[in-house]
Amino acid sequence: MNSTTRTAPAAPTGALARLDRFFEITGRGSTLGTEVRGGVVTFVTMAYIVILNPAILSTPDVDGVTLANSAVATATALTAGVMTILFGLVTRLPFAFAAGLGINAFVAFSIVGQVTWGEAMALVVINGLIILLLAATGLRKLIFDAVPVQLKLAITVGIGLFIAFIGFVNAGFVNPAEGTPLELGVGGSITSPSTLLFIATLLIGGVLMALRVKGAILIALVAGTALAAIVNLFTPIADFGLAAGVFAAPDLSLVGAVDFGFDLGRVGIVALIMFVFTLVFTNFFDAMGTMTGLAREAGLADERGNFPRIKSALIVEGVGAVVGGGTSSSSATVFVESGSGIGEGARTGLANVVTGALFLLAMFITPVTGLVPGFVAAAALVLVGALMLTQIKNIDLSDFNVLLPVFLTATVMPLTYSIANGIGAGFISWVVLNAFSGRAKQVHWLLWVVAAGFVVYFARGPLETLLGA
Repeated sequence: MNSTTRTAPAAPTGALARLDRFFEITGRGSTLGTEVRGGVVTFVTMAYIVILNPAILSTPDVDGVTLANSAVATATALTAGVMTILFGLVTRLPFAFAAGLGINAFVAFSIVGQVTWGEAMALVVINGLIILLLAATGLRKLIFDAVPVQLKLAITVGIGLFIAFIGFVNAGFVNPAEGTPLELGVGGSITSPSTLLFIATLLIGGVLMALRVKGAILIALVAGTALAAIVNLFTPIADFGLAAGVFAAPDLSLVGAVDFGFDLGRVGIVALIMFVFTLVFTNFFDAMGTMTGLAREAGLADERGNFPRIKSALIVEGVGAVVGGGTSSSSATVFVESGSGIGEGARTGLANVVTGALFLLAMFITPVTGLVPGFVAAAALVLVGALMLTQIKNIDLSDFNVLLPVFLTATVMPLTYSIANGIGAGFISWVVLNAFSGRAKQVHWLLWVVAAGFVVYFARGPLETLLGA
């Protein structure tokens, strides 16, 4: 009988051995090559954020000031690179960081209409400091466990619908109309070349995602931009000039551009408090839920969802909010797209070091981000929104005490263009329905406090008038 003798791979020595021990590569059943490959795949999957974040943070603030595309792209890549590497070194976990979708939308479409960009990013920094305090004291996990899972998931679903709605509006797929609040295209028809290109980009991305192609959103953005450039030869629809070339020195003009001198004559203290509260709430639950899910996917979580160095992970995530606000790129948080690298076998923070290094290199090609037209980037918003909607499958809607709060949370966000309004509607309705249906004792005291806070938030106009009088 023939037998084959298999030789085990030689154990790493020297610097590689120290690297292996630090990141626990062998201990988690991985290899150096697997970690590098996983880090590259995660970057490719996430790289679209360097293009998309400037598109979202392009809203004029209360003074009519807009942020420079190149500066936002640089800040986005810088923050993602630094925070991804820091998280990998501190926690040894393969969860990459970038500007949080949902948080940046809330800043752009709910906050900067009432404050300046500098003040808005100062609020993001304050949000991060609060999260840091909650994480360091252990209160963050305590609060996370107190809120019903249905509301946590509903917030994710609502943010997904909100982001998708922003994409539809930005692409001209839906527009204001006479007789109805909105209509399809113009006069009920899609006639604009830019809207048609949005649809084409959306369908390309959808097909690629259905085929489980790595980096589907990034590929769709490149393809949509290429199609737009071709159409632009015949019908001018966008500016595709690269006068500065492909490479450029990083534009760091937004780093440190925060302003804590809030103009209370323009925005009331109640509104500022609720802005911070909503930022904390959105940042808080989105990150914890994502990290728990990724840890389970990597086989690093126990039956209760706990994973190695969880407290350190929560603290670093709070640092991400502070750094994101300080660079004007919005709060940096863990990205669910990290699951692509985990799917390739990444199990340690070494993958994060690779992903972070690639983000830092991306700082030098930010002129390319200006090539992507807004209507093409809008397709990415819809695709991300669709991904976030999948969380609804984990909600049992057979109980009306759950159904109505979930429905209100998910629909009020896009219909009022406000994440805060959706969260408030969900929390208030949850407390009221359960209180008056004999389940008052099942409502955690924290929910009563939050619901009361949102009642004040919704009535802040009359209250500020009353207090001013």
